[in-house]
Amino acid sequence: MHDFVIRGAAVIDGTETPRYTADVAVTDGAIAAIGADVGAAHRVIDADGLVLTPGFIDMHAHSDLQVLLNPAHPSWITQGVTCEVIGQDGLSYAPVTDETLAAVRKQIAGWNTDPDDFDFSWRTVGEYLDRLDEAGTATNLAYLVPHGLLRALTRGFDDGVATPSEVVRMQEILTQGLREGAVGLSTGLTYTPAMYADGAELDALLRTTARHGGYFSPHHRRYGAGAMDAYREMIDLSLATGCPLHLAHATLNFGPNKGRGPELLELLDAAIADGADISLDTYPYLPGATTLSAILPSWVAAGGTDAVLGRLRDPEALVRIREHLEHSGSDGCHGVTAEWDTIEISGVGNPRLAGYVGCTISRIATAEGRDPFDVCVGILLDDRLATGILQHVGHEENVRAIMRHRTHTGGSDGLLVGAKPHPRGWGTFARYLGHYSRDLGLMSLEECVGHLTGRAARRLKLVRRGLIREGFAADLALFDPDTVIDRATYESPRTPAAGFSHVFVRGVLALDDGALTGARAGGALRLTDEGVL
Repeated sequence: MHDFVIRGAAVIDGTETPRYTADVAVTDGAIAAIGADVGAAHRVIDADGLVLTPGFIDMHAHSDLQVLLNPAHPSWITQGVTCEVIGQDGLSYAPVTDETLAAVRKQIAGWNTDPDDFDFSWRTVGEYLDRLDEAGTATNLAYLVPHGLLRALTRGFDDGVATPSEVVRMQEILTQGLREGAVGLSTGLTYTPAMYADGAELDALLRTTARHGGYFSPHHRRYGAGAMDAYREMIDLSLATGCPLHLAHATLNFGPNKGRGPELLELLDAAIADGADISLDTYPYLPGATTLSAILPSWVAAGGTDAVLGRLRDPEALVRIREHLEHSGSDGCHGVTAEWDTIEISGVGNPRLAGYVGCTISRIATAEGRDPFDVCVGILLDDRLATGILQHVGHEENVRAIMRHRTHTGGSDGLLVGAKPHPRGWGTFARYLGHYSRDLGLMSLEECVGHLTGRAARRLKLVRRGLIREGFAADLALFDPDTVIDRATYESPRTPAAGFSHVFVRGVLALDDGALTGARAGGALRLTDEGVL
C-alpha cells in the first residue's frame, strides 16, 4: 500500500510539455506510480482542479543559517520550494577557521543575523553539510564553495592580487570542498575580499571547479555602469576554462541600463553559439537587496569590519568616500553614484535604529535636517555595518525580457532577516506562477514550471529530482492555478503566498492542507561522480 495517492491532479512534470491528468502515488519518499489506477494508499489527497508539479528549486538562496535557526522554514515551504542553492555571492560559513568565521559572521550579519548562542562547531564544507543532515531541514540544500572564504583563508580580508602560491592554496581548499559535496563555486565581486581577485585567480579557480564537475555562479563586478563588460568578463572566463556558468540574479539595474535587456540576451546567445554552457536566474521584482556597507568603495572595505569602521571615523577618508558615493561613482555601488532616494533601510542590528526601517536615506536626512551622506555614515557606524537595504533601481522591461530567455531559472536571492526584508524571500515562485504566467501571460504555466524545476535540476545535475517521473524523489508541490499568487509586500514582507495546499519533501508532507507541519525531511545534496544526490 502506498503512503499517499494524489488523485486526479493536472500534472505539469517539469519538462515544459503539456499537462495531463493522472493519479500520482508516493511510497518511501519516492514517486512510486503515475497513472489512472495506481493502487490503494494510507491517505488519498483529492487534487481535482489543482496542479501537481515538482517542488521548485531556488537557484540563489541565502538560507545558510535561517534553515537551522527557523527549521519550519515557512518562507520557502509555503511557496512550494523544496530545494535551495546556498553558499552564494562568495560569502557563507564554510570552509572557515575560528578567525575567518568570526570576521564573516560580522560581515554578513545583515544577511543572516549573528546569534551569540548558536553552535558554529563545523569548519569544513563536509562538516557543514553533515550539520544540515543531523539537524534535519525543511528543504533540500546544495552548497557552493564561497570564493571570498578561499581568499580569507589564504590572505585574509586585505586587498591586493593573490600570489601564485596563494592561488594554489585556494585551489586546494576548493578541491576539498568540492570533494566533500559542494556543487560548485560562488563569488561576490563587489564584496570583500573576493572583489580584489584578478582574472588569473578566477581562471585558476574555474578550471578547478570544472575539473571536479561543478559550476561557477558569480555575483559579478558591476550590475550598473559597466554591467555588460562585467557579464562579458564572466562569459569569457567560462569559455576559456570550460567551466559551466550560472549567472546569479542576472539583472540590469540603475539608470544606465534602462531598456538594455535585449542587449544582454544577444550577448548570451552569441556565447552559447560559441560553445559556452550558460544558465541564469532572476527574481521577479524591481528592487535589489544588500547591505548598506556594500555600496562603499572597495578600498574602504579592505581589512574587515573594524578597519572599515575606522575609515568611517577618519575625516580624510570620508572626503574620499563622499567623492566616490556622490560624484565619481563607487565600485561597491556598481560603478554609479548613490541615489539616496532609492536606498531604503530594510533591517538593522541596533534596536535604537529601528525607527529608520522602511525609510530612505533621503527621507531620514530631510526629517532630521542632515546631509544624506552623513546620515549614511552615521547609520553604518551606529549599526556596525549590520544594516540591510533595498535599492529601488530596477526596470520592468528588463525583468520581463530576461526571464523569457531559454536558459532562465528562478532564484529568490531572498534575505529573511530584518524588520522589513525584501518580499522576494516569501513570494518569488508564486509571483512567477501567478503574476507573470497567469495574469500577464508572458509564458505558459508549463513553461514557467520548467524554469523553476527541470531547467534548474539540469544545471545542478540532480539525480532523480526536478521532474515528476516514477522512481524520482517525491519533492512535489500542489496548488490552485487560479489563485496562486504572491502576497508578500514591502510593507508586509513576511506574508505567505496564496494557493498552495500541499508540499512534499522526500515524500513527507511539509505543507498539509495549507498548514505547515514542521517536518524536517530535507537535508544536504552532495555532488558525486554520478551527479548530485
